[in-house]
Amino acid sequence: MQTPNFFGIADQVKEAARIAHRRGALLVVVFTEAVSLGILEPPAEADIVAGELQSFAISPSYGGPYAGIIATREKYMRQMPGRLVGQSVDSRGNRAFCLTLATREQHIRREKATSNICTNQALIALMATVFMTVYGKQGLRELAAQNLAKAHYLAGKVKPRFSGPFFNEFVVKVDGQAVDLLNKQLMKKKIIGGLPLGRFYPELSDSVLLCATEMTRRADMDVVADAILRAAEVTV
Repeated sequence: MQTPNFFGIADQVKEAARIAHRRGALLVVVFTEAVSLGILEPPAEADIVAGELQSFAISPSYGGPYAGIIATREKYMRQMPGRLVGQSVDSRGNRAFCLTLATREQHIRREKATSNICTNQALIALMATVFMTVYGKQGLRELAAQNLAKAHYLAGKVKPRFSGPFFNEFVVKVDGQAVDLLNKQLMKKKIIGGLPLGRFYPELSDSVLLCATEMTRRADMDVVADAILRAAEVTV
């Protein structure tokens, strides 16, 4: 499970772990928004946790590179694979596989490899380390609180499509014909609009994913909210 998930909803890790363990399964938790851990309870009940630290001051550059992390309970450490292969699709929609993790040792020992002596990404990891050192425990909590407050300020002016708890992203319903026009109008005001969800979920072609962080100005959020209300004809 991912938390916060693709729609920004923070899922219940404890309940998911209880269900998984009752059935004899392991729970794998994935996160892509590391700042959220400054305010959300860490997924301590998970058996494996994987994620990346892009939000720790690592600027996107053509899709990467990021500092990926993976952790597990001590009893599973020697069982971690030396190679992880992910399934995806290519530009034509055909099934494709990508090598997500490959250790140097596994090229010699193949399927018997268990240790992870990975390619050096110390520069990216150092950037995240400096970020955490500068902010510290309290600073990270304050940063997360700013993300939470601003996103909920924006959500208070519109109507989120889903009712679950969220961090700094949430889904808003907009008239399907107005999504592109809405974002074009916002771009003219130098504001990046919401992510149209129709390309990922056809049933959500009338919805966009909005995000507000500590960098988002209140005035800009007011402009976005006003534009969405006009497009979706939502009564606050």
